[in-house]
Amino acid sequence: MSLLSETVVAVRPACQRAVEEADARQARLTKPPGAMGQLEDLGAQLAGIARTCPPPVPSRPAVAVFAGDHGVHAQGVTPWPQEVTAQMVANFAAGGAVVNALARQVGASVTVVDVGVAADLPDAPNLWHRKVARGTRDLAEGPAMTREQAQQALETGIAVAGELVDGGADLLVTGDMGIANTTASAALIAALTRSEPAEVTGRGTGIDDATLQRKTAVVERALNRLDRSEPLTVLAEVGGFEHAALAGFLLGSAARRVPVVLDGVIAVSAALVASALCPDAADYWVAGHVSVEPGARAALDHLGMEPLLDLHLRLGEGSGAVLAVPLVQSAARLLSEVATFDSAGVSGA
Repeated sequence: MSLLSETVVAVRPACQRAVEEADARQARLTKPPGAMGQLEDLGAQLAGIARTCPPPVPSRPAVAVFAGDHGVHAQGVTPWPQEVTAQMVANFAAGGAVVNALARQVGASVTVVDVGVAADLPDAPNLWHRKVARGTRDLAEGPAMTREQAQQALETGIAVAGELVDGGADLLVTGDMGIANTTASAALIAALTRSEPAEVTGRGTGIDDATLQRKTAVVERALNRLDRSEPLTVLAEVGGFEHAALAGFLLGSAARRVPVVLDGVIAVSAALVASALCPDAADYWVAGHVSVEPGARAALDHLGMEPLLDLHLRLGEGSGAVLAVPLVQSAARLLSEVATFDSAGVSGA
């Protein structure tokens, strides 16, 4: 049995008993019922993941930034040169990117995983070399990956999740880097949500109208040849190596019963793939924020997930997800540290 198959089999739904216990406890805490809004739902979700109420407060968050290049860059879907992917990986490794600064603020580690960068990268302490290939092929012209490459990247993400958890991480955070990767994300989202390409294709790094029109046409062209019935095929046809690795990362976290915070449009497009492969895995995911990319909202709606934050972000890297980490910690802390009406001697309504 492959690692992918073993992982899918290992995923179990969150514990409904613990969720119900958390809901009952929320009703007894010294506050009006429902006063903490979405954090109450999140606390119950964390209890279901931990299979106990109150759940432990996550204290060792870990960000994994998966990086890869895209053959569709040749279609002129972005003005940024492809070399920026490798240059930004070096920036992550040196600690100089936005996600590094925000991770330091919340005490999260940052690991960068080269799963498909088109250049050879020098060694760095927090850079993991897991290259499947030197970038994908052009999804406008044919399959971006072979099915074997897609599965290898998926299993890379599974392995990274396991290694981080074995290293002590108790909350995983998705990150990504890849010039032109919002084109692949739009194609994945359109395919898996049955949305029109124009509805889910956005401006990415801030492209002009002509480039957006070209980008949308590329997505339409790819979808016209696509058999949408099998998620691994969809991933191989129009995804990127970082999308595949992120999908595996999400499956691996669920198999290890560790919550994971989703970042923006790249992460949620990967979540659509992971959910199609294993619906129960979604019990373990938290939507950190909603990107301004239109496909992000379509993907979250399809997954039935409500984001914690809406700050009009469109950077990626894991930046929005890291900003949500303190909210995840707060949701668990409310259940464990707030007194009940009985214990505090406070009269209820």
